[in-house]
Amino acid sequence: MGESVWMVSYLEVAVRLFMAALLGGLVGWERERHNHPAGFRTHILVSVGSALIMLISIYGFTDYMAEQNVRFDPSRLSAQVVSGIGFLGAGTIMRHRASVTGLTTAASLWVVSGIGLAVGTGFIFGAILTTILVLVSLELLNRLESMWIKKKRLCLLHIIVEDEPGKLGELASLIGRFGGKIRRVHMEEQEEEDEGRLLEITFTIRIHENVPIPQLVEEVRQLDGVKSVRAD
Repeated sequence: MGESVWMVSYLEVAVRLFMAALLGGLVGWERERHNHPAGFRTHILVSVGSALIMLISIYGFTDYMAEQNVRFDPSRLSAQVVSGIGFLGAGTIMRHRASVTGLTTAASLWVVSGIGLAVGTGFIFGAILTTILVLVSLELLNRLESMWIKKKRLCLLHIIVEDEPGKLGELASLIGRFGGKIRRVHMEEQEEEDEGRLLEITFTIRIHENVPIPQLVEEVRQLDGVKSVRAD
């Protein structure tokens, strides 16, 4: 009776692997539909691979359980999936200027690996419920976010200006009039023999996508003491 816990039929193995492919494929289909870097096939492979590793971890070493001095821990092999999937997820994260993309896809790969592990252990209810929650989060909440939350973008403003009192506040006020929210400010001194001391100020701002950045740059350029402006 005790050995039956560590035995599994070929049919049960097939059912679990096909279930892992189905659940992982559902999440991957959502990513594929929105043209994200890791799509349908990648999520299926991650889910099925995780399920297989979990099956090996539980049922792959039963022949050695009767041996002396053998300590059986099914969680050891499968635990490496959780940390190892981070390398695959990191490949989907891309940085372009001030914005970072791919974080949601990386997270979906991590969750899909968990779904595969759950299916491999036979925890089907938890795997199915997690898949439903993931699909709701990715699909429904994404639509609600588009409807109710104003789309904003990050922008970098590189400004070289004369080092005079009040210039930083003047620039910040102008950015605020355009609806921009300053997230970070970096200042660096520059020495100019002819023009005196200059400051290079880099603003990281979050601003609505409908705001024309060239107009903001032109307004900044018109301020007294501003030598040059560049937006990224």
